[in-house]
Amino acid sequence: MHVAITGATGLIGTALTRRLQGDGHTVVSVVRRPVGTGDGAIRWDPDAGTIDAGGFDGVDAVVHLAGAGIGDKRWTDERKRVVLESRTKGTALLATTLAGLDRPPAVLVSGSAIGYYGDRGDEVLTEQSAPGDDFLASICVPWEAAAQPAADAGIRVATIRTGIVLSTDGGALPKLLPLFKLGLGGKYGSGRQWWSWVTLDDELAAIAFLLDHDVRGPVNVTAPGAVTNADFAKALGHVLHRPSVLPVPAFGPKLVVGGELAQALLFTSARVQPTVLEAAGFTFANPDLDGALRAVLDRPAA
Repeated sequence: MHVAITGATGLIGTALTRRLQGDGHTVVSVVRRPVGTGDGAIRWDPDAGTIDAGGFDGVDAVVHLAGAGIGDKRWTDERKRVVLESRTKGTALLATTLAGLDRPPAVLVSGSAIGYYGDRGDEVLTEQSAPGDDFLASICVPWEAAAQPAADAGIRVATIRTGIVLSTDGGALPKLLPLFKLGLGGKYGSGRQWWSWVTLDDELAAIAFLLDHDVRGPVNVTAPGAVTNADFAKALGHVLHRPSVLPVPAFGPKLVVGGELAQALLFTSARVQPTVLEAAGFTFANPDLDGALRAVLDRPAA
């Protein structure tokens, strides 16, 4: 299979490139930098609305992972605009371009996030659940909608709503590990908020599964074993053989990164289930948190 990937230098994109190439697929990156002859990449500039449509000739599938980091900077009004437009503009440009090709790819796996659901307490959330009403939901709804031109053109579009990705190479886990290794980790606030997670390996396996299985529409990419934040802290401390009883008061992270961002990343509750993946026959290698943390932490960093 010939696969094009946007966001190929990010945590998921880098690992996905290695996996697909290891499985014998041809991978081409969609990049912003200048592309030379024989470079093996496709150039685009979502801000300028430009893309090398001809570069997609012969591509069988596209995985769209590009977008500004959610938690990289404080959420000023300008940063929130960048986070939103980096997703909606890029997705719209890509979907419209693919829809207009004489030989479009058969499938587009387009990124989204469980932020779609907002803060929902103990409610069990499936792909059929309604969207939330906070900032992340207001990003995810138009982000997903921007892929519609590709679906209208007959391309099979699977929109992956990804949870907290567990990896030592990036994401949330490396930020948590230093305190937990010192025995200073613990739950955030009440700890009753649900954290829906997935190992990086299962994230990659789910994307590979969606490339060649007839699944379309929203797809929750989270392990079936969602846990409360308190249970997450307990499991991480247990795996590291460290105590994890020191609660982190809500005001601490909110002072450091800002209240809205801290609320979204640490205190929002989303109890998400991978209903579509499981119904399609996908099997998680790491369905429970203890085993998942052991598998991730015992693995050398890339």
